[in-house]
Amino acid sequence: MSGVWEWFAWLHQVHGVNLPVFYDAYDRQRFFAGLLTTLELSALSVVASVVIGLIGAWLLGTPSIIARRLVHGYVHAFRNTPPLIQLSFLYFAVGNLLPRLEGVGGGSRPLLDGFAWAVITLSLFGGSFNVEIFRSGIEAVPASTVEAAEALGFGRWRLYRHVVLPLALRICLPALSNNLVNLVKTSTLAYAIGVPELLYVSAQVWSDTMNVREMMNLLLVVYVGIVGVLSFGLKRLEAALRVPGLGTVGGRP
Repeated sequence: MSGVWEWFAWLHQVHGVNLPVFYDAYDRQRFFAGLLTTLELSALSVVASVVIGLIGAWLLGTPSIIARRLVHGYVHAFRNTPPLIQLSFLYFAVGNLLPRLEGVGGGSRPLLDGFAWAVITLSLFGGSFNVEIFRSGIEAVPASTVEAAEALGFGRWRLYRHVVLPLALRICLPALSNNLVNLVKTSTLAYAIGVPELLYVSAQVWSDTMNVREMMNLLLVVYVGIVGVLSFGLKRLEAALRVPGLGTVGGRP
């Protein structure tokens, strides 16, 4: 790998293409730490948003009016407001209302740091869309299939877990994939509250070395790679779970 780092140093010296994240140990360390933070933030938010979507869609089908209204209120609140406003409100307003933890030496620290608030905000934001995505998938499951399962003695939870949810997932997976991809791209908003993700550390690098053009191009390539891997995995999952005839119109997907 040392030869690769030396090549980037040569590229800077000879052609003026300055990418210190490859030839400078300090910049390289903080850039790849930012990449790891972005991957961790994205992975946690994606998983949590899917869980929120599943629970919310299930609650929409319950007899409880209160539960249904609470879910509708949550969906409207997070779908109809910008995610940056949500992040700022939760971090600065709600975060200041929480108790602080005593630190070493008599200091104190917040109960939840910026990374935790970013995960919570992105999960709630993505989950609000996932609720509607899963709801549409559940409603698309043929009524005859549900009636057949009920005739076999399936209870509501067993029916949801073993019959409705597997079929609904196959129907709504394309829409769910789009939302998860958008959620990964939205993770850059964590920059606003000082979470050291890719955009944040890249801004630090170009502030030190004045290489905005090179770092923005590198960011573009990195995010294309991250989103490309996620999209490829979701496409493979969609192909593996596809049931012939399910979710098609006129015999065509």
